Amino acid sequence: MKKIAIIMGSDSDLPILKQGIDTLKEFAIPMEVRIMSAHRTPDDVSTFAKAARENGFGAIIAAAGKAAHLAGVIAAFTTIPVIGIPIKSSTLDGLDALLSTVQMPGGVPVATVAIDGSKNAALLAIEMLAIEDENLAKKLDEYRIKQSEEVRIKNSSIDF
Repeated sequence: MKKIAIIMGSDSDLPILKQGIDTLKEFAIPMEVRIMSAHRTPDDVSTFAKAARENGFGAIIAAAGKAAHLAGVIAAFTTIPVIGIPIKSSTLDGLDALLSTVQMPGGVPVATVAIDGSKNAALLAIEMLAIEDENLAKKLDEYRIKQSEEVRIKNSSIDF
């Protein structure tokens, strides 16, 4: 099975990424978690992204706040799908990071999830891997059924 990379621009992003990391663990997805900055360690980002396919990655999740160039810089150096997570880390409540992540020029796509949306980023990466992995696709189906059941249980417990 291919691996998922989770790259964050700063260790302060780790608490936001925990939910996504836990989701990947729930599905037994091999992963690597790293701290790299598009601005402070650009050579490291470039080296990682250029070798990602060769190193067995199927998707890359990149989380950054403020200027949030990390996902775009990674996408510039690889054709592996990149999922950007804008992180709420400034006085603009993450809107700056959202716009920086989602407004990529034509030809260099970055899939973008909600501000602080690490769970959905993980699920999207899993869905990408499941395109060619029938067992993983079945796990996703089971996950969706479980979610539906949990909502129905909560619904049945409402008493007004």
